[in-house]
Amino acid sequence: MLGKKKNEKKKLLIYAHYYIPDVASTGQILKELAEGMLTEFDITIICVVPSYTGKVNNEYKIKRFFNEEINGVKVLRIRVPEFNKNNKVSRIKNILAYFFGALIATFKVGKMDYVYSISQPPILGGLIGIWGKLVKQAKYIYNIQDFNPEQTLAVGYSKNKFVLNTMLLLDKFSCKRSDKVIVVGRDMVETLKGRFEGRQVPNHVFINNWIDEKEIHPLPDDHEGVVAFKKKYGLENKFIIMYSGNLGLYYDLERIMSVIKKFNYRDDVIFAFVGEGSIRDKLVSYKENWNLQNVSFIPYQDKSDLIYSLNAGNVHWCVNAKGIKGVSVPSKLYGILAAGKPVLGVLEKGAEARLIIEETKCGYVTEPGNYEMIEKIIEKYLNEKESSTITLMGEQGRAYLVENLTKDVSIEKYIEEIVSC
Repeated sequence: MLGKKKNEKKKLLIYAHYYIPDVASTGQILKELAEGMLTEFDITIICVVPSYTGKVNNEYKIKRFFNEEINGVKVLRIRVPEFNKNNKVSRIKNILAYFFGALIATFKVGKMDYVYSISQPPILGGLIGIWGKLVKQAKYIYNIQDFNPEQTLAVGYSKNKFVLNTMLLLDKFSCKRSDKVIVVGRDMVETLKGRFEGRQVPNHVFINNWIDEKEIHPLPDDHEGVVAFKKKYGLENKFIIMYSGNLGLYYDLERIMSVIKKFNYRDDVIFAFVGEGSIRDKLVSYKENWNLQNVSFIPYQDKSDLIYSLNAGNVHWCVNAKGIKGVSVPSKLYGILAAGKPVLGVLEKGAEARLIIEETKCGYVTEPGNYEMIEKIIEKYLNEKESSTITLMGEQGRAYLVENLTKDVSIEKYIEEIVSC
């Protein structure tokens, strides 16, 4: 019988920019989202070849497009040039290669019922989604993980008013042309409404990001994987205050290093930074210039090892620079909660991550820029390191995550919202 089968799955195209095996947090989230929605949709991903670190393996340099299938998800990868994260020009070339490659790749994936894109790369992610909607005559869902140009303005990456105003107009256009906007924080709902001054606000919904609570969970201190991680990176017999994630512009880490410097006399604590990013070299230089003995830099961990690194930390940073409230939600919070660890939060009042920390009492938190209070919180944790307070905080965070922030809960919401478009 010709025609569409009665029970044939709807086809969903996802523009992902980064996708596994890249370690970008959005790539990991989209991997779990795509695989979790396979029961409902036939899913195709358009993304770049693995290149989050700036390097591209030789196997991905031989042609422009690469077709793969990963765990039932079709993946169409676009070759992009290598780039240096500290060089704006090379980053722009890399991003534009993805943008124009994605426009062409859209013609290669056949009919689609739904198109889904995220707000990365900034502005271009939304425009690619509109392109997909037009070419495929499909419903378009725009997932805003980060608001731009608001994020760009907050960290001073650009102060060119013409550029910023143009960015805002383009991203508002993407919001207007979408059939549904999905944001990842309660504070981000207010930002969306503010963009449109409460008038003709696009159809929208709030869905938390998540982590797979079955993959990341609490482990005892003497677990062999945790012990091996500590031994490998010289963290044994230390109270570990850990930052795990992107070492980028949006976290005020350079100034926080000046607070960490004040604890250089303490040999019982170590500040571990796990990850890579555009300011890593600056942080390493600061450590070397001030001869900080209790600061350690550790490379990104494979996903299979993430459970050990997160459990190795006694306390975890969750920070954002001033101005990020309502613009972005640090996804690292979910990993901290999943591992059952307390939080050292540097977040604005009313920010989604801070609301969760305050509601669950899973850590101490202060405002970005309040370096005196950051120092006091570090001292407080050091004074409590032998107490049950830290354990209780971690347990409270884990309990909240299991109840409210699991992968299954959020993915079911995504399915419902996409189907209802």
